[in-house]
Amino acid sequence: MTAPTRRDLICAAGAVLAFPKPSLAQGKPKVVVVGGGFGGASAARALLAGGLDVTLVEANATYTACPFSNEVIAGLQPMEAQRFGYDGVSGSGVRVVHAVAAAIDADRRRVTLADGATLPYDRLVLSPGIDLRFDAIPGYDEAAAEVMPHAWKAGVQTELLRRRIEAMPEGGTVVLSVPGNPYRCPPGPYERASLIAHVLKTRKPSAKLIVLDAKDVFSKQRLFEAAWASLYPSILEYVPLAGGGQVTGVDPATMTVRTDFSEYKADVACIIPPQRAGRIAVTAGVADRSGWCPIDPVTFESRLVPGIHVIGDAAIAGAMPKSAFSADAQAQVCALAVIDLLAGRAPEEPKLINTCYSLVAPGYGISIAGVYRPSGGVLADVEGAGGISPLDAPASLREQEAAYAADWYRTITRRVFG
Repeated sequence: MTAPTRRDLICAAGAVLAFPKPSLAQGKPKVVVVGGGFGGASAARALLAGGLDVTLVEANATYTACPFSNEVIAGLQPMEAQRFGYDGVSGSGVRVVHAVAAAIDADRRRVTLADGATLPYDRLVLSPGIDLRFDAIPGYDEAAAEVMPHAWKAGVQTELLRRRIEAMPEGGTVVLSVPGNPYRCPPGPYERASLIAHVLKTRKPSAKLIVLDAKDVFSKQRLFEAAWASLYPSILEYVPLAGGGQVTGVDPATMTVRTDFSEYKADVACIIPPQRAGRIAVTAGVADRSGWCPIDPVTFESRLVPGIHVIGDAAIAGAMPKSAFSADAQAQVCALAVIDLLAGRAPEEPKLINTCYSLVAPGYGISIAGVYRPSGGVLADVEGAGGISPLDAPASLREQEAAYAADWYRTITRRVFG
């Protein structure tokens, strides 16, 4: 397969679709978007460009981005580079409301905020991200996360994990646990493992990192494993599911991580628990028993509740992974579908692109890209499209891909939040 070029990917990430505007004689239809991450903020701006009355509901005045947060943990990126306000979004004409969406009445088509205020809508777009399942690992709860940080929601936890690694004594052990699928950013834990190993190699060379994985196969596996063998052979130990890698319990008091086969004593533990769609998705009734949200792959409308669309990490998007790139692409497609539906037009079948960059060391990037289209009621891979970094690539290509990753991050954050 042939990987998309840098121009293809940056243009795909930054594309501004030419939205047809609905012709409605009785004023603009109202769309409420809940969740102001990459998916929600992008959708709000795209819906506005389609001539709709758009309100974005986001609890936080500052968004803290997860992409590149592993670089913050490794001391390669300042935390400030992860934070974005909503002045650009509101300046574009989107009404931004900083409040918690407490309830959704799908029959009356209104969102109730925590202060009791209500927002009527003709269509609702949910981009609620994830909630961590603190009930999934015995011994691991929100209090335990202050001792064994997950850092899977960027912000305070990111800085906590960075400080704990920095303070770890020479010769110490870091234990990183990885959940089973699905979860936010499939290659993210392995990028994190790589960059933690880089920190240990350069600052604490007698320390060790143990990666405990609840699965045997993961995204970009051959590329990561080749890099680990080359860069971190004496530092990083990977334990797959077949080798007893699934975590069955933790004890924060003794810094112990248990599996079916062994117990691991950690100086620093990063426990990434299983996940589900954000709370408001459950409240709205759009999440099924899996904890995620089934959607129509053409419109991203919920299969459970009409009039509500779900994008980003919360959606069951078939072969399309949960990533910031995916959320942005889904936002554009969903916005176009909403505009068409409100104007009485049938939405066209879309094609969507995703790419995931990962750093395994400074100046050493790898990537995977895919193209997806509706098929059999889900989003499926387009055979022969997309691609992955060559296993035997020269150092110059690895350096180039690291630069592409930084370009993509600057491009998407500037367009979505700027």
